Amino acid sequence: MELNSEIPTAPPRHAATVVMLRDAPHGLEVFLVKRHGLSDVLGGAYVFPGGKLDDSDCRLDPLAYLDQDPAQLHAALGEPQTDVGTATGLYVAALREAFEESRVLFTPDIALARAALLQDKAKPFNQMLAELQVRLHTRNVLPWSRWITPRMPSITNKRFDTRFFVAAVPAEQEATHDDHEATESVWLPPRAALEQYWNGQIQLAPPQIMSLSHLARHRTVASVMDAARAQLPPLVLPESFDEGGTRVLCYPGDPAHSVRQQALPGQTRLMYRNKRFEPVDGFEALFI
Repeated sequence: MELNSEIPTAPPRHAATVVMLRDAPHGLEVFLVKRHGLSDVLGGAYVFPGGKLDDSDCRLDPLAYLDQDPAQLHAALGEPQTDVGTATGLYVAALREAFEESRVLFTPDIALARAALLQDKAKPFNQMLAELQVRLHTRNVLPWSRWITPRMPSITNKRFDTRFFVAAVPAEQEATHDDHEATESVWLPPRAALEQYWNGQIQLAPPQIMSLSHLARHRTVASVMDAARAQLPPLVLPESFDEGGTRVLCYPGDPAHSVRQQALPGQTRLMYRNKRFEPVDGFEALFI
């Protein structure tokens, strides 16, 4: 993964991603997809399903297609400065991207989910919902964190303001990659995903590294969901700088960060060395 040296001038674009979870015999697992190698954003890296907010996401009629009032969704997002329409659209974007990239439709009606899979994949998401009269299930899709690309980015010169949601894959649905934007997919315990990254088997970007480190502190889906309900999602705006020729990413709570209050548990900085981002004190430091 190469470092980026360009500084963009455009403001970050709204985006949403879903950290899909399941309980396995050995504990919590998370779903990761490998982005197509030719993708202009994190090509070849393993990520959580997600993407940019589309105008159509904000035009979906929430009364007809969502199971919660927009005011409830806005409050849960914890962003008073974000208008209600955009906040609601971010939930829709998260659920749309989950369907487009992993074929999981967040609805309690499995028959409707299966019908959706039989629809023309090129059909717009909103049109599919209208034709099937599907109501999206948002109550168990919870805001988890908010990540804004650093003003001096380290990997891509595109900037995003991404809301991370956590959710259990609905019963009787199976997550899989779409063979278009994502070419491979895998379920892994958070620690195992980080071990594969450390061993050079997969690529991860810093938000995924830090998020997996955070999730590794939980043993079950219920534990993650309880934690999400217990607090508003933290804002994570990494700040990057070079120190002795080494790129450093620091997070709120780090001595070098402008925000003194820690946003995430564990490490407050990653360093780019050995051709990867890693904590200062080695692999095990990700779990302290």
